[in-house]
Amino acid sequence: MKFAYKFSNLLGAFYRHGNLCFSKDGNSVISPVGNRISVFDLKNNKSETLPVSTTKNISCLGISPDGNLAILIDEGMEKSIIFPVIIISTLSYYIFPGRENVALMYHAPGRNREFNAFALDKSYYGPFDETTCIDWTDDSKCFAVGSKDMTTWIFGAERWANLIYYSLGGHKDIIVGCFFEKDSLDMYTVSQEGTLCVWESDTELEGLRNGPKYSERKKMEEEKKKREEGEGNKDDDDVEEIIREDGETRGDVIKGRTDTPKQAGDFNKLTAAAFHKKTHILVTGFASGAFHLHELPEFDLIHSLSISDQRISTIAMNPTGDWIGFGCSGLGQLLVWEWQSESYVFKQQGHFNNMNSLAYSPDGQYLVTGGDDGKVKVWNTNSGLCFVTFTEHSSSVTNVAFTSSGFVVVSASLDGTVRAFDLHRYRNFRTMTSPRPAQFSSLAVDSSGELVCAGSQDSFEIFLWSMQTGRLLEVLSGHEGPVSSLCFSPVQSVLASVSWDKTVRLWDMLDSWETKETLRLTSDGLAVTYRPDGQELAVASLDGEITFWNPQTGGQAGSIAGRHDLQMGRKETEKITAKQSAKGKSFTSLCYSADGESILAGGQSKCVCIYNIKEHVLMKKFEISCNLSLDAMEEFLDRRKMTEFGSLSLVDEGTGDGDGVELSLPGVKRGDMSSRRFKPEIRVSSLCFSPTGRSWAAASTEGLLIYSLDASLVFDPYDLDMDVTPASIRQQVKKKEWASAILLSFRLNEMPLIREVLEAVPYDQITVVCSSLPDVYVDKLLNFVASTLEKSNHLQFYLSWAQCLLTLHGQKLKNRSGAVLPTVQQLLKSIQRHSDDLSKLCDWNIYNIRYAAALSKQRGMKRTAAESLSDEEEEEEVAMDSGGDEENIMNESIIVEI
Repeated sequence: MKFAYKFSNLLGAFYRHGNLCFSKDGNSVISPVGNRISVFDLKNNKSETLPVSTTKNISCLGISPDGNLAILIDEGMEKSIIFPVIIISTLSYYIFPGRENVALMYHAPGRNREFNAFALDKSYYGPFDETTCIDWTDDSKCFAVGSKDMTTWIFGAERWANLIYYSLGGHKDIIVGCFFEKDSLDMYTVSQEGTLCVWESDTELEGLRNGPKYSERKKMEEEKKKREEGEGNKDDDDVEEIIREDGETRGDVIKGRTDTPKQAGDFNKLTAAAFHKKTHILVTGFASGAFHLHELPEFDLIHSLSISDQRISTIAMNPTGDWIGFGCSGLGQLLVWEWQSESYVFKQQGHFNNMNSLAYSPDGQYLVTGGDDGKVKVWNTNSGLCFVTFTEHSSSVTNVAFTSSGFVVVSASLDGTVRAFDLHRYRNFRTMTSPRPAQFSSLAVDSSGELVCAGSQDSFEIFLWSMQTGRLLEVLSGHEGPVSSLCFSPVQSVLASVSWDKTVRLWDMLDSWETKETLRLTSDGLAVTYRPDGQELAVASLDGEITFWNPQTGGQAGSIAGRHDLQMGRKETEKITAKQSAKGKSFTSLCYSADGESILAGGQSKCVCIYNIKEHVLMKKFEISCNLSLDAMEEFLDRRKMTEFGSLSLVDEGTGDGDGVELSLPGVKRGDMSSRRFKPEIRVSSLCFSPTGRSWAAASTEGLLIYSLDASLVFDPYDLDMDVTPASIRQQVKKKEWASAILLSFRLNEMPLIREVLEAVPYDQITVVCSSLPDVYVDKLLNFVASTLEKSNHLQFYLSWAQCLLTLHGQKLKNRSGAVLPTVQQLLKSIQRHSDDLSKLCDWNIYNIRYAAALSKQRGMKRTAAESLSDEEEEEEVAMDSGGDEENIMNESIIVEI
């Protein structure tokens, strides 16, 4: 089943570079994250990363008007990918990827598949510099192109007699946005200096006339040449007059006026703009992180707010104009603002620096990550969103861990502190420090959650604290090099530590914290981890080997040479080949699978390897990225970037003294961020298997990658023979032989067929069927129920199956708890998820019932008061009838007053 893991989601990255788009219904925002696309559902508060990727970072994203097709263009414009979002479009659209100073019009493909999907229709020349923005009229007759040369050009999509092209000036800086009014040629242009120009056209869209055909234009050009030969050279004005006489006018008169949203300074330049045609709302974003809302054409300021301390890179508005999406590439922020209620609809930010470590919660429902930005973030694996961020650390977070309860997160940092965070109150309730300042590079928490230890990389010591009191219990000394990794045994009070001194030490936590065993390695130790049953220890060393040890006897059980499996790439500034560079690379992170049969290994490479421990062979290699915008992705340098002096990356401007590019020092992780061209290096900093065994996560340069188990990709029958067929299984169901049908379906092991058979069993027969199942099929059925319950709507039905299986076979399952533990944790995760959803729904219903009861009570009180008032009126009427005339007149006046 290890071969069935596939990419599931990307966490920790919400926006990188490019433009944002909203879906057709306006409920989802589509954001480019590196070379992938993520869709954030704002209604259901969920995220999904689409299973497509380009070869470089996405720089431009476009959605078709019907919301069915998307166009992605990467940084090099070397590859465009079109894929269906919902269904294949039945219409054809024109798209405009601007290339340098040329606007290219392509005919977009429709529903039918074509060999050459993108057919170039026309090329438009006009601007003298790169194009920056494009906008269409509503009827797609004309379009406008903004440029860095401070002009805006209007072109006709077809050849019109009274409009071929028109150039609009008036700005003193780069054009940021150009927008047509609804059903009009009137338009607005916004420049980087903060100036808005309003342009009014004296021709309506309906007034555009078809121009002459190609044959007629050819004839006119020939006549013009003859006249020029007969009359000699003319001035430019005369030539322009001849063109107008022939009907080839450049355009009609456009009048303009200028407004200024805000005076621009070096720090407060206008960087992004968006315009909603139906509501006439213009949104402008600035480099200071502020944005303004204006109503056009009166230019009335509606709203102004600062949402970030970084420049706003892109702005988008949903089709209704209620929500505004902002992207800030400096911090990786994605925000959706509802301007009418002045509140956030969506606000997420990933680690804006490297992600160093990650850990799963015991039920597999949450993930915690720590990064170089000093932040600790907790993620929900179901929604893919971060729900709490802790910012107490003042330096890089090197390691994070969950306690056994799942409600406490512990983190270690280079600032010399180990902090514990409460996920109930979202606060830092414990801070642990060392007597002398130390930089903690490793962390471990025991199975009871009572002991916390951290290893130092400068004093070579291990510090041990009590979680209850926060007091320092002991300082463990013995290592002669930096402590690179720590791990507690899951079944014993034994701590394993590995160091650069080529040793692994086992510390007994019950016997005065002394060294129980010392294991000698052949090279510096980098990572150590225990098998889930605590009977094996895996260690990764600097020579690229993974060694397995028996912690009871201290003997080596085996080893795997994985250096050749890393598949190293060559960095642009390296002067040695990738093969030679691979000799200094190794695995830096290890993690056992939930069943302990395989191990994940990752390091300074784009690949994650999964090995079978028993056979010591490579089972599969996962390539986590194909993004060539990252460094060390290719084994060989591109020959197009090679010159007679070497690579173009080494032939840099330098410092002006004739110096070239300075090579990075050994051990540098992030590269020289002060250089003009900076490419982050691909690497995997941390790996972790989910306790449920159905997914694993990798913290990499691109973000937090989740790989989940997809059983539909694997045909894995059990005890199969010729009689086990879908037809025979359905025949057993018709005979109401439920137990036999279930056994046969598990022997064929096709998930849809198992679900069909299981859901055909009557509710009152569940107990009988469970009691007649053999032990080997109990585990399989419980595993299927746990995985199906997570996404099924038949909540009571599958809970009844789980209850019967655990009740009738509980003692036997307990005897093999090690093998059944991942299944039970998956079941707990599924039940917890449904519990959270139902609790929200029940709370909402309770509040509505209370409101309805209070409203009914209030109306009842009003009705009672009205009835008592009507009774008094009747009594007064009776008194009025029985009294005299004067009394009747007086009573009438009293009734009128009442």
